[in-house]
Amino acid sequence: MRHPRTAPTARAGAAALAAAAIASLVAGCESDQDPATKAATSFLAAWADGDARKAASYTDDPKTAEAELTRLGNELALEKAQFTPGEKEDGKKEGRARVPFRARLTLGGAGTWTYGSGAEVRKSGDGWKVHFAPSVLHPALDQPFMRLVRERELPRRAGILAADGTNLAPEGSVWNIRIWPAELSDPDRAYRALKNPALGTEIDTEALKSRVDAAKPNQAVPVITLRDAVYRKVREDLLPIPGFQFYERPRAVATTARPLIGTVQPATDRTLKNAGANAEDTDEVGTAGLQYRYQKQLAGRPSITVRAVNEVEEAGPPLYRSPAKAGKPVRTTIDPDTQAAAEKALAKVKKKAALVALRPADGAVLAVANTPDSAENRAFSGRYAPGSTFKVVTTAALLRSGVGPDSTVPCPRTVSAGGRAFQNQDEFGLPPGTTFRKDFAQSCNTAFIGLADRLGDGGLARAAGQFGIGGTWDVGAATFDGSVPEATTAEEKAASMIGQGRVEASPLVMASVAATVRSGAFRQPVLVPGAVKARHRTTNALDPDVVRQLRTLMGAVVTEGSGTALRGISGSPAAKTGTAEFGTENPPRTHAWMIGYRGDLAFAILVEDGGSGGKDAGPLASAFLRGLD
Repeated sequence: MRHPRTAPTARAGAAALAAAAIASLVAGCESDQDPATKAATSFLAAWADGDARKAASYTDDPKTAEAELTRLGNELALEKAQFTPGEKEDGKKEGRARVPFRARLTLGGAGTWTYGSGAEVRKSGDGWKVHFAPSVLHPALDQPFMRLVRERELPRRAGILAADGTNLAPEGSVWNIRIWPAELSDPDRAYRALKNPALGTEIDTEALKSRVDAAKPNQAVPVITLRDAVYRKVREDLLPIPGFQFYERPRAVATTARPLIGTVQPATDRTLKNAGANAEDTDEVGTAGLQYRYQKQLAGRPSITVRAVNEVEEAGPPLYRSPAKAGKPVRTTIDPDTQAAAEKALAKVKKKAALVALRPADGAVLAVANTPDSAENRAFSGRYAPGSTFKVVTTAALLRSGVGPDSTVPCPRTVSAGGRAFQNQDEFGLPPGTTFRKDFAQSCNTAFIGLADRLGDGGLARAAGQFGIGGTWDVGAATFDGSVPEATTAEEKAASMIGQGRVEASPLVMASVAATVRSGAFRQPVLVPGAVKARHRTTNALDPDVVRQLRTLMGAVVTEGSGTALRGISGSPAAKTGTAEFGTENPPRTHAWMIGYRGDLAFAILVEDGGSGGKDAGPLASAFLRGLD
């Protein structure tokens, strides 16, 4: 069997680097030992202490001994050595003896290897010395130029599973695209081709050009890794261009919810460092999403085998083998049918968008969709002004203060607060005698701002806390959990009433707001139940009467307000639209929102720079719910 030469690992040199911390156990090293035994035990003691030079000094070939001891420590990633000498055995010739010993070697990441060996000692002019030969280190090293090596066998990377056990990231093909500088005869053509939108991601061609210019002629420069489906779309454009290289590799590839599931890339110094992974433990590393967060769990631990090899790399039978630790799947709450409907609803959206769906009864995350699907998971981590969808939270505070759905609350076209004029979208107004129910259904900003004085200091933040906003959520993935700072000016308080100013939330947070109304209590969303240690809990529950009125008001948004896109959909959906201003342009640009629920399903949809909640986010919510029918 020919032994493949292995590349250096992060554990190489561990013995030299950690010599001071290596413990030793050498029995029978008392001062009254005979000189032959003392020579052997001194050699073993120094070896156990990680001092190859000192150990070699007790041999008759210090140079070779030091080199072989150092190599063994590096090859095996030796972390700790213990030796127990036996009784000295007299040799057949005078001035020779043998001291047997038991070795107990702790190998980095591979357990403890125990075996027997022996040290021949010979008397010379300057006393007794260990007669050094590689077989002292291990009996299998009984031929010239032999050495011990460690090999690894990696377990298959575990999957990221949906609630029904479907693997959301099965092994598939990816294509590594590189540039071969020596063959790049038409650089401009190559860099133009890399601007193809079909690649699904933007490549910094100027930075790439700098890396190519700095590379040696025959040094391949990595460009991008593409999923097989994407590669097939662009290969006819890329294949004819001189200088491109294409390598197909098997790899875990997300088939859905890609920004959430994340990506897996080859193990490099950079990816290993970012993931806190060890080079010997894996050939691939999660670089984003759940693949990154659960790298150690998914990758498992390789089996390590120690063999003796000769000068032509022919390997003998295993001398030691540590068992592999299989990767453990990450089990999520994602429902494949709900996820498919979410992604289909966003499939034709040209702008950045996100959709989150939850099960109100227990907070389980059923779907997480983002577009484009090669970008960040804005559904969980995005920080946005929630706009009028936040009026659900504001309304909870107002209802508690005594405002009722039938209370008369004026809705003028504009209102002033703290010297700033606020207006309704498209500057609409409602006639005199308008009720709060109508204000909520039509999303009247001025009506809400006019009620700001009914909420004392911190009143809005306390109401947000009842919905879990601003807490520390333990979902099983990276999230932004919302922020409702206490307003310090009249203008800021007015903006906060309508989900503007410094109020921020993610689509996940706003889906949870809808779920809280549906279930009657905040239940922190959960994506990976097995990883959740402590779910965030609120200390001040919503009043049941407030919940009942919120449900009525959100139902009115669909039947008589801005949620017209959901009319006619089965299951009596309830909703709240939102149009959130951002930026400094005049008129301001807006994000489009809709949150809502139907049965035991709650959702939030965001379209960045998307226009109006009712007109632009509403049809996406309609498509999502109809896709589940």
